[in-house]
Amino acid sequence: MPQDAARRIAFQGELGAYSHQACREVFPEMEPLPCPTFEEAIAKVKGGEARLAMLPVENSLYGRVADIHHLLPESGLYIIGEHFVPIRLQLLGVPGAALDHIREAQSHTVALGQCRRFLKDRAIRPVIGADTAGSAALVAEAKNPERAAIASRLAGEIHGLAVLAEDIEDAAHNTTRFLVMSRQKIEADPQGGLAMTTFVFQVRNVPAALYKAMGGFATNGVNMTKLESYMTDGSFTATQFYADIEGHPETEPVRLALEELGFFTNHLKVLGVYPASPFRGRD
Repeated sequence: MPQDAARRIAFQGELGAYSHQACREVFPEMEPLPCPTFEEAIAKVKGGEARLAMLPVENSLYGRVADIHHLLPESGLYIIGEHFVPIRLQLLGVPGAALDHIREAQSHTVALGQCRRFLKDRAIRPVIGADTAGSAALVAEAKNPERAAIASRLAGEIHGLAVLAEDIEDAAHNTTRFLVMSRQKIEADPQGGLAMTTFVFQVRNVPAALYKAMGGFATNGVNMTKLESYMTDGSFTATQFYADIEGHPETEPVRLALEELGFFTNHLKVLGVYPASPFRGRD
């Protein structure tokens, strides 16, 4: 891998997006590489143009990120870490703008929905933009003191906008979980504290297969923090499951649980074994 590529981390979105913020928080020494799609961010790592990718997988308000669970198993990349970003939304205006004079606020439709109460109380008209960071760029370019953007503080810094109102989101617990992806398989130390294991599987076409497959996790005391199903290849009968569990496959409980799972599946693929984020320990 070229030296420059070894310092790059790819993400979907523009500079100033929350994915960019996640990159900066975890890998401040790396060069962020913005990409228009998740597929391109993955391709940059597979093709050797970046060493890592930072991909959002779920949000505490809106659930899983669309399409990401289809992309991860076929990406050819490994999950080597996770990071949680509390989503703090700022009202950003051009320098000299005043909050009382703002008439419109532009942002991604999801971000606008997360600030519904603030916008209503201030009689500010929501304007739908392609994304948060892009909206900040457009507001900076327009130089209209009556139009603001709703985006991250980082987006404001990048585009020279002033924070007119901070943390305007309706729900303080709004958080997005990101996964760090790499071509290199790097697994957590079995003795290095709590690890997460992510895998996908398909159950055999027998009665109560999923119920039986889950039994091994219960009997071995393994905590499953996530289990989601989605169709594969457009079939209504071929269902794939995506799961996160606490624990390392080299520990006895997880080893036994995965072994029992294997009796009831016709496909099982571990996507990554990585250190659990300290965020998981918060109340």
